[in-house]
This record gives sequence, C-alpha cells and structure tokens, in this order.
Amino acid sequence: MITGIEWIFIAVAAFLAGGVNALAGGGTLLTFPVLTAAGLPAVMANVTNSVALCPGYFGGTLAQRKDLAGQGARLKLLLPIGALGGVIGGWLLLESGEKLFRALVPWLIIGAATLLALQDPLRRWLLKRAAERDRHAFSTQAAALPIALAAIYGGYFGAGLGVIMLATLGVTLDDTLTRLNAVKQALSFVINVAAAVYFLFSGQVAWAVAGVMAVAALAGGAAGGRIAGRIEPALLRKIVVAIGFAVGGFYLSR
Repeated sequence: MITGIEWIFIAVAAFLAGGVNALAGGGTLLTFPVLTAAGLPAVMANVTNSVALCPGYFGGTLAQRKDLAGQGARLKLLLPIGALGGVIGGWLLLESGEKLFRALVPWLIIGAATLLALQDPLRRWLLKRAAERDRHAFSTQAAALPIALAAIYGGYFGAGLGVIMLATLGVTLDDTLTRLNAVKQALSFVINVAAAVYFLFSGQVAWAVAGVMAVAALAGGAAGGRIAGRIEPALLRKIVVAIGFAVGGFYLSR
C-alpha cells in the first residue's frame, strides 16, 4: 500500500523527470528508484514507468516534425523495426522475471548514467563528423540491425535510449545532426509506444501510479520547455548522472 508521502514523492519525481527529459534526458533515472522505494516490484516499476512517461515522447516528436520532412523513405524502414524491437524488449522483460531483472537493474542504471555522461562528447564528435562529410557514410539499410538492437533495449529498460539511437544514426547515416535527432525522437516515440501497448495487457501496470505520473510528467515537460533558456542542460545532465551512479551503487550494495 502506497502511503500519502510516497504519492507525493512519485508525483514530484515524475514532474522532475518530465522537465529533465525536456532539457537534458535521463528522467527514468529519477522515477524508477522512487517507484521501487515505494514498494513496487522492479518489473512492475519499470513497466509502469514506461507507460506513464510514454506521452512525453510524443511532445518531443511533434516539436521536431519539420525536421522529418524529406525523410519518409528512411522512416518507412526504421519505424516498423523500432516498433517490433520495442515489443520484443517488452516481451523479454516480462519473460525474464523479477529475479533476473533485479540482478540487472544496477548495471542497467549505471550503464544509462554512463551513456548520459557521454552525451555531450558524442554530440561534438557527430558534429565534427558531419562537418568533415565522412566519405564512408552508409545507407539506411546499414542502420536497420543496430536500430533493432537498440529498440529491444528500449523496450526492456529504456534509460539512455536516445543516446544510443543518436550514436547509431550518426555512424550509419550521412545527414545533419538536427535531422538525425528528429529521427531519433520519432524512433524513441514509436519504440516506447509499442512497448507500452504490449505492457497494457501484462497485468504489470500500476494504473493509479501511472495516471499520477503521466499528469505530473506532462506538467514537468511543459515547465521544462518554458525555462529551457534559463537552465544549462549540461549542468542538469551532470546532476542526473551523479544521481544515476549513486542509485546504481546503492542497488549494488543491496
């Protein structure tokens, strides 16, 4: 039974996650530990988190829809792959069971925090690569397999998915970072929606918690968008990374 103070912590964590995702990414690193601390089993916490935060990805995709113009052929190939990977990842989560997932949680959190810490260096490298117009750029087909693997991870846990996606697209496709980021947003949305739809029938969604989180996360995302120009994303990202490493270390110690 979730207590009154735990409901407050859940709502606050979801609000912060919505704002963090709008500014820097990594909101799952804030919400997942709060859900498990409130007594939800790890698998249920992850499933509930995925369903609750799913609407936030739509906002990010909508905001960058103009940068998807002219990428129809690319999206026709990659979006179905992303959706299938999200469902497979969700299936693996439910089939792996509580014991295995709990054993993996510390490493998943630490891995996600590491990816988030590498986001800025990765972005600089991708910008440099684009400026140099690498002659060894590959086709959209070359991105299919790594995108599928990233999508499976996204359906299974998801934290740090955006970093993995952007790196994969930047290595396999020859395009501007802005356009690749728009594809990343669309893929993240499709992957999370596919996994969330699969989870709807799993019996693992804590619906009351998901409802509170969804409302709070949407409010947090709106607030984050309004103050985006007044907060340094790099500083916020460092704070989230530090929290991620601390949480991962705590789970390992247990």
